[in-house]
Amino acid sequence: MLRKINRITKYEIPIWRRAAIPGLTLILIIIIIRLLGGFQFWEWMLLDTFLRIRPSETTEEKVIIVGINEKDIQKVGRYPVPDREIAALIKKIQSYKPRVIGLDIFKNVSVEPGSKELLKVLKESQNIIGIEKFLEPDRIAPPPALSPEKVGFVDIIADKDGKYRRYLLLSNDPENFQNVKFSLSLHLAEAYLSSININIENGIQNPDGIRFGATEIPIFESNSGGYIKTDDGGIQMLMNFRNGRQRFRFLSLHDIKNNKFNRMWLEDKIILIGMTATSVQDFFNTSAISGLELNGKIYGVEYHAQATSQIINAVLNRRALLRTWSEQWEYAWIITWGLIPIIIGRLTQSLWKNLFAVSASSICLIAIAYLSLIWLGLWIPVAPILVIVGTNAVGLSAFAFYQHDQALKSKINERQYTIEYTFTVIHNGPLQTLANALSNIRTQNIPQEKIILQLERLNREIREIGDFLKKEALNSEEVLRLGSGLSLDLSKPVNELFYEVFSSTLQRDDLKYFSDIKVKTRSFEPVDDKYLSIGFKRELCQFLEESLCNVGKHAQGVKRIQVVGKINQGCYSLSIKDNGCGIKSLEVSKGTKQSKALANKLSGKFIRRSILPKGTLCEISWPLTKN
Repeated sequence: MLRKINRITKYEIPIWRRAAIPGLTLILIIIIIRLLGGFQFWEWMLLDTFLRIRPSETTEEKVIIVGINEKDIQKVGRYPVPDREIAALIKKIQSYKPRVIGLDIFKNVSVEPGSKELLKVLKESQNIIGIEKFLEPDRIAPPPALSPEKVGFVDIIADKDGKYRRYLLLSNDPENFQNVKFSLSLHLAEAYLSSININIENGIQNPDGIRFGATEIPIFESNSGGYIKTDDGGIQMLMNFRNGRQRFRFLSLHDIKNNKFNRMWLEDKIILIGMTATSVQDFFNTSAISGLELNGKIYGVEYHAQATSQIINAVLNRRALLRTWSEQWEYAWIITWGLIPIIIGRLTQSLWKNLFAVSASSICLIAIAYLSLIWLGLWIPVAPILVIVGTNAVGLSAFAFYQHDQALKSKINERQYTIEYTFTVIHNGPLQTLANALSNIRTQNIPQEKIILQLERLNREIREIGDFLKKEALNSEEVLRLGSGLSLDLSKPVNELFYEVFSSTLQRDDLKYFSDIKVKTRSFEPVDDKYLSIGFKRELCQFLEESLCNVGKHAQGVKRIQVVGKINQGCYSLSIKDNGCGIKSLEVSKGTKQSKALANKLSGKFIRRSILPKGTLCEISWPLTKN
């Protein structure tokens, strides 16, 4: 347990600190952008999309729209439609005993003929609601025949993109602040519900809100959902539009006059009378409803029908009203999801795995947001989280973790190289001395004083190697220490380095067969430094030293050694040939493995074989390409 804690303290915490900083910085930036309103349009677009793609709903039966369309106007012969036609329409509808009628046509000015008839109908009707507009600058007075409690306003506020997502339910009269005004839809819903003893009351969660029985309407606030610093005057609600092609039953003026309807469609229903003629231009823009005939628009009378239906179905059928979290919960949600790509980046430590995991997380986020809206009516932030998740995954967190992993791998490679390099230095120096001393001890053909001298030399070589490795770690990488004790400057041309390795190694007196060599030939053609890095120079010098040491240790009966470095057809070959006893063992040594690994790195070849009549050839060759 203690070891695990130490590992977390030593390795994990620095990794998280380094890799998480850019991710957390991005989260902070996104939050600031959201606070400034930078994601409003994206969040509105996602809200509209979720509402538009949800399953279609059945036709609303409790709210009926009687729309005066283009054909009705043509048959009447004029526009505005005369008051006599409107009066006759209301009287005909009243004969079927609707629960309440909303007249969504401005009647502040008489349209003759028939003004007296309409005035009489409006005064005698107890269940009719007229309209007005009270917000500046488009104030329109209510019908003079109706008392104030039978008038609802139809003022609606558009969002900055010109689309309508909110409905103003209640507001104070600007001319008399103590006078509270109801909207047309609130009046209609209140009249319908009060007839079954469900009355309008103040809210419980919000005493300034509106409640029908146990159903409290969520109040829109300045920063609700994706909105930032929006006018939240009066009491507003978010619109949860009914979706589908046949949202409401539409009847025309001609249908009513000629009895082309089922009387049950009107009896005990909410009837909304309004204009559905395209020439009147009474439209509202929305992208939240699929299958619209007017290409992104609905009639004004339908907008009020949508709001009315929304209220009464929330109360009677538990249909979801749109609501949002508090700001604190929204930003906690954003931060929580913003941490996910950072965690994924640390766990996967792979760009492609990270992208797959983050893509899956994004799909889950969208699914959660969609289902929350459809089933619970809960609108939660999505757009800023998608930006955080995507950017953190591809650009910041994953990159930081990747960079850190690469650094760790580089350190591991450096350590591996140090281990191999140290072994090579020891192998070509002290181990050769030790092997020679052991051989002499076994054969017992050397005085004790000489053995002591060889062991002292071994002791000295080991200490010198230790001092050299310390200096190399602190100073330059362009130094190579040979087993003979000579330090090479690897910045020199490689042919000069080969000469120094050859001369220094063959002068060693701890390798017994070197003293038997009578003929020593060497030739090294120069190679342009652009073809060999410092690292390759180092390994080639070690290869040459290792091969020469093998001759000194194993080439019994050797009299001649030839070392040649030459260029032939775009390749360079370095060969060591002797006329000793040849290869006696088929076992693959560590030196042979290192030589093969070097040849692979150089995209070349390595061979080591016996030659006739006797002797050994050790050769490495590689193409001269930039490295």
